[in-house]
Amino acid sequence: MLSPPGVFPDLEVQLENRFSLQDVIVVEAREPDSQAAVSRELGIAAAAYLHRTIKEKDVIGISWGSTLSCMVDAIQPRLVPNAQVVQVIGGLGRPESEVHATDLCRRLARLLGCRLTLLPAQGIVDSQRVKEVILSDSHVQRALELFPRLTIAMLGIGSPTPESVLIRDGSILDREDLEEVLQKGAVGDIALRFFDLDGRPVRSEIDERVIGISLDQLTRVDRVVGVAGGPQKIQALQGALLGRLINVLITDHVTASQLLHNAP
Repeated sequence: MLSPPGVFPDLEVQLENRFSLQDVIVVEAREPDSQAAVSRELGIAAAAYLHRTIKEKDVIGISWGSTLSCMVDAIQPRLVPNAQVVQVIGGLGRPESEVHATDLCRRLARLLGCRLTLLPAQGIVDSQRVKEVILSDSHVQRALELFPRLTIAMLGIGSPTPESVLIRDGSILDREDLEEVLQKGAVGDIALRFFDLDGRPVRSEIDERVIGISLDQLTRVDRVVGVAGGPQKIQALQGALLGRLINVLITDHVTASQLLHNAP
C-alpha cells in the first residue's frame, strides 16, 4: 500500500527501531537545500506535535534556535493553565533576536496560557567565577530547581560550523571557542552542551561558563524531543541519536534517509 504524498511511515518506523526512539515524525522537505525552508517545515511539525501531546501539569523545557522559533510561530493557542514552560538555557544572542530563549519561552507560555519560569541570566558568561556568582542568585536557582521536574524538553540541535548562528551572531562564541570543541571531536550541541559523533559529551572550557541544563540532566526527562534537519545537521543528529540524548525525533525525509544510510 502506497503512503500519501508528504507522509513517510516507513522511514519513521525504521528510525524508531534503529535508534530505540519513542516517536518519530518525518516531514517532507520541499526545499531540502534551504536550511530556512527546512526549519519552517520542522517548526510546523513540532508545533503540531506539542499541541497534540501536551497535558495538564506538563513541565516543558525550551532551549533556543531558529527551528524552535518557527515552532512557536506555528503553534495554535491552547489553554493548559496548569502546565509550565521553563527556559533551560540562559539568553543567547542579541536580546532583540527572535531565537533568544527568553523570547521563545514568553511567546510559548502566552500561547498556551500557562505558567512561565525564565532563567534570568546569559547562557554563556565570561568565566567560571562569574557563573558561580550568578548561580547563587535565588531567581536563577528557581529555574534550575525545575530541571529535574521536566516532563518534556523541546530542543534544537546545533552544528558547530563557522556558518552556525553560534558564530554568526558575534555575541555567543568566538572562533577560538569553536576551534577548541572541533579539535576535541564535537559534531553538535544541545543548549551549548557539545557532543561527538557517538553522542559522548565533549568537555571544554565552554562547559564551565554555560548556564543551563546539562546533557546528563536531559537523559532523565521523559520526552526529549530533538527538532532538526537539513544537510548541516546530519552528523549532529547522528551523535544525538547514538548517544541517546533524545528519544523523540522530528526531522525531514532527506535527513531521515541519510541518517539510516549512515547508521552503523
